[in-house]
Amino acid sequence: MLVLKTKNRDKKDNLNALRKDGFIPAVYYGRTQEAISISVPSKEFEKMWRDAGESAVVTLEDERKGKLEALIHDIDFDPLTSRPRHVDFYVFEEGKTIEVSVPLEFVGVAPVVKNQGAILVKVLRELTVEAMPRSIPNSLDVDISVLDDFESQIIAGDIKLPKDITLKDDSEEVVAAVSRPQEEVEPEEGSEGVDFSSIEVEKKGKEEEEGSEKGTSADSEEK
Repeated sequence: MLVLKTKNRDKKDNLNALRKDGFIPAVYYGRTQEAISISVPSKEFEKMWRDAGESAVVTLEDERKGKLEALIHDIDFDPLTSRPRHVDFYVFEEGKTIEVSVPLEFVGVAPVVKNQGAILVKVLRELTVEAMPRSIPNSLDVDISVLDDFESQIIAGDIKLPKDITLKDDSEEVVAAVSRPQEEVEPEEGSEGVDFSSIEVEKKGKEEEEGSEKGTSADSEEK
């Protein structure tokens, strides 16, 4: 069980000072739960997030309301350090299913990629499912070993879901496919070995010829 001890936070608190003290400003809310401002320990949250991902169910130990089961709903990252600087938790109702996007994990080796140099195209990176909070997996495996020719593809309905989990996306939506490798374009016959010096000589000869004609014309006018 993933547990985070929260700390009460006033909306007037200095957020930068809070972060320097090792906490991340956060808020939790739900369908029947008003938004409550809190903060969570930075190190504990970052470790939990790296290990479990955003789809993980966590237990918030709130000083005022006790234990609350929640989902990491949104994370705001610092553009310079890439570290979380604010977190939204979604508290769900007990006994109710929820819809959530679960990341896809591509596993195995595609024969058409290995043997024929095809390019693997990952069309989707996550799928939306519905389940009880505790049944939501951290990720869903996509076995690409079934891609054995250039016409092969994997659709959402092909992915094996754990028990009591329902797919909410279109089952015919393409998750992964392959494309043919790009062939190098060979130069057309006769395009190599062009003698640029002859072009320069021809150009120079033409200029001299034109100059000679101008000179002749000028001499005629003088006469």
